[in-house]
Amino acid sequence: MRPEVLFSLFAPVESLDGVGAKLSKLIEKLCGDKVANLLWHLPCGYIDRRFSPSIVNAPDGGIVTLTVTVGSHCPPANKRVPYRIACFDDTGNISLVFFRGHKDYLQKILPEGSTRIVSGKVEYFNFAPQITHPDHVGTLEEKDKIMVVEPVYPMTTGLSSKILLRTIHHALDRTTELPEWLDKEHKKRESWLSWHEALLKAHNPDGEVDISPLAPARTRLAYDELLANQVTLALVRRDIKSLAGISINGDNRLREKVLTALPFALTNAQKHTLEEINTDMASDSRMLRLLQGDVGSGKTIVALLSMLNAVEEGKQAAFMVPTDILSRQHLATIEPLLKDTGVKIALLTGRDKGKKRTEILESLASGEIDIIVGTHALFQKDVIFKDLGLSVIDEQHRFGVHQRLELTEKGKQADILVMTATPIPRTLTMTFYGDMDVSKLDEFPPNRKPIDTRVAPISRLEEITAATKRAISDGARVFWVCPLVEESEKLDLAAAEVRFEYLQHIFGNKVGLVHGRMKGAEKDAVMEAFSSGEIDILVATTVIEVGVDIPEATVMVIEHAERFGLAQLHQLRGRIGRSDRQSTCILLYGMPLTETAKSRLTIMKETEDGFKIAEEDLRLRGAGEILGTKQSGMLEFKMADINIHSNLLTTARNDARLMIKQDPHLKSERGIALRTLLYLFEQDAVFKNLRSG
Repeated sequence: MRPEVLFSLFAPVESLDGVGAKLSKLIEKLCGDKVANLLWHLPCGYIDRRFSPSIVNAPDGGIVTLTVTVGSHCPPANKRVPYRIACFDDTGNISLVFFRGHKDYLQKILPEGSTRIVSGKVEYFNFAPQITHPDHVGTLEEKDKIMVVEPVYPMTTGLSSKILLRTIHHALDRTTELPEWLDKEHKKRESWLSWHEALLKAHNPDGEVDISPLAPARTRLAYDELLANQVTLALVRRDIKSLAGISINGDNRLREKVLTALPFALTNAQKHTLEEINTDMASDSRMLRLLQGDVGSGKTIVALLSMLNAVEEGKQAAFMVPTDILSRQHLATIEPLLKDTGVKIALLTGRDKGKKRTEILESLASGEIDIIVGTHALFQKDVIFKDLGLSVIDEQHRFGVHQRLELTEKGKQADILVMTATPIPRTLTMTFYGDMDVSKLDEFPPNRKPIDTRVAPISRLEEITAATKRAISDGARVFWVCPLVEESEKLDLAAAEVRFEYLQHIFGNKVGLVHGRMKGAEKDAVMEAFSSGEIDILVATTVIEVGVDIPEATVMVIEHAERFGLAQLHQLRGRIGRSDRQSTCILLYGMPLTETAKSRLTIMKETEDGFKIAEEDLRLRGAGEILGTKQSGMLEFKMADINIHSNLLTTARNDARLMIKQDPHLKSERGIALRTLLYLFEQDAVFKNLRSG
């Protein structure tokens, strides 16, 4: 149960004074539907209202707070003319201007002859100063409340800054000091305020220094958020590691046969990774390992050899991939390697129905199938294994930590190997995969030639088409990727169809088209035609991004490359360069190019190192974009920025791991305070896995 002290913070925003249904919808759109969401919505700027000159010294364009005597009201003859109020002090005159001003209201707040405090931006019109729609009007008694540094918040259409400011103040009024969850020595060393003091300070900046993400108050709040993240991952890791595993230590008879059949030797990175995986599988604890491999670094072979380790012990293995195309690709890669082993491999996807599906499920339950390859269909309730020893999950970097927990439940004691071909920056690995051990494949097969990457404007399309013709006459096959159009599959498809027709006009029936809306069988037929050489050019949307392996394809054209993220461009480029022939990637861009887009294209031209590209992608786009958190519901930090606060992340990780080692069930005084922190950042799901409390 969430601690009672937090109840009011997790009430709906409508529970705040003055927030009705219409306003609550605007606030929800801006930052969320709970009171706590307003606390994390920190200022992005400030307005200093402490400058209080006389009228004659009020600068044009400056924000001032003036003490004035209200002179005469000049209501307009028609609504198109503004309502003006003449005001003065000992040094001069100033007009207050209101468009569509209501006479009764203005006479009430600015009665003639009264002294008033007015704050706003001064502008000169016909050499005379005026303030249009003052931000604040008050009495002399309210002067101290008006003459402050006022926070400026990120906004949304339809919401006024004054109403948002008032609502955030109401939310802050609900906060109180909470039990301290920080390590006392660390807090003292950093000279940090308490959580409540830091929160109030962050929402009440005194100037530019307090708006910085490195301001002490904001740093403390960012650390709290990172600590909650790291404690959650440490608890999940503890929970999985504490579950009884099975020691799997095969006799190598099947792996030796596959290694002999391979036309190449394993790289040192592959050998080292297999040692790490074998050690994990041989232990009594369950393996939960992340395998990061750059495109073309040989993850599939590592996965196969790991699965054969389980099969040698009489157990089954599952290989789950995100798409139908990729599952069939993996089957086509693995099946020939198992020819002389006697290992039975099968495929199960959402396309398998009726009798065929029933037969597969029966064979799986009886133990007749050793290795099953498939999509998420593998983890549906009616899929039952006789004895699952290893689950390999490929390209599921969009799975959250709690989804990983659900996957581990499928095989009572099965080891888990999660693979991704999207290299992940170190800081993101710590924040999203901190519960897992990590292996890296950062070495390429020795015969692999660097890809020649070129950048050109899309206006040179005819030249590129002519060059494509020459490449095809030399035996090349070509991927032609069409632009990403505002995340719209319908528009993506339209762009692909236009390019398909253009190329078909030139190359005839040697051009194929594949996109996300095609039925599985249609997609397979086109991919097979491209793989066999029946067609030379494959026009595609980004459906071909992950895993498609056609060694004969040596040319990649990406239209409007400026619309893609770095990681996606790197994945697409990775579809070529898979043989000993020279490959070429052409990035076509439209004008005008933003500085960020220019940087992305330059990086792509300069390096093929996926890990370096990932770090640059993080710098340019941020964590939420890279990991797809906006689409997947995965965690997005509200106050921490891992580009800026990476040093805090390392400290939080060490602190969390030490804490869980010393107090695995969070029962100590600090442990109980940390439970409050986890609830504050809505890490409730982790409590299902806490063995006590």
